[in-house]
Amino acid sequence: MKLRGKLALVTGGSDGIGREIALQLQAAGADVIVTGRAPDKLRAMAALGFGTIAGDLSTADGVDAVVQGVADRPLALLVNNAGVGSDYDLGRPETLESAAHCVRTNLDAPIALCTRLLPLLRAQDEAAIVNVTSGLAIAPRAGGAIYCATKAGLRSYTQAIRHLLKDSNVRVIEALPPVVDTNMTAGRGGKKMSAHACAAEIVHGIRTGKSEVNVGMVKMLQLVHSISPALARRIMIRF
Repeated sequence: MKLRGKLALVTGGSDGIGREIALQLQAAGADVIVTGRAPDKLRAMAALGFGTIAGDLSTADGVDAVVQGVADRPLALLVNNAGVGSDYDLGRPETLESAAHCVRTNLDAPIALCTRLLPLLRAQDEAAIVNVTSGLAIAPRAGGAIYCATKAGLRSYTQAIRHLLKDSNVRVIEALPPVVDTNMTAGRGGKKMSAHACAAEIVHGIRTGKSEVNVGMVKMLQLVHSISPALARRIMIRF
């Protein structure tokens, strides 16, 4: 996909992987709008020349704000990047709201934005949807049951709509990051990929027309899964 002159929307684009994707799309010549919840981070992005939309994507009002913010504009690239973790703990009903918040943000919002913004994308000569899932969409870890479920759901949805749109001008791309050094993973041990390096692989995938972008160590996970799904699950469940 040629990025120069294209209008791109990056959800969760004021921090972490989304911010790096936005910066790299801008450097490639795209006109980029980012969404976020933190006013100070959105102001910082505006100072760098980005369009900004404030909205909590776990709410209907937040989704409405994003849709209205790009209404009647020549949107060519939708990057569904916004995501949150969950404090869900099996056996503790009081954590179900955290689980629901995760589902609304990570799964419901991307589905709503794909559905509601598709007419704008269809109106362009060339367009793409990028859904950012996770290596955990391939095989889950026990400590993140809800997060993994949302990413697996988004992966399945992405594969399905890719087929539905295969004869259209809208390419559907799934990006699967590994553990990335962001605020979401702060305090978690182990090796982490930088947000900059992760975004670079995703943007390269957009530019080169890939349908699936396995980032960093996810390439190895996909290889293991292709040989033995059961082995991949055994490795990841305790990760």
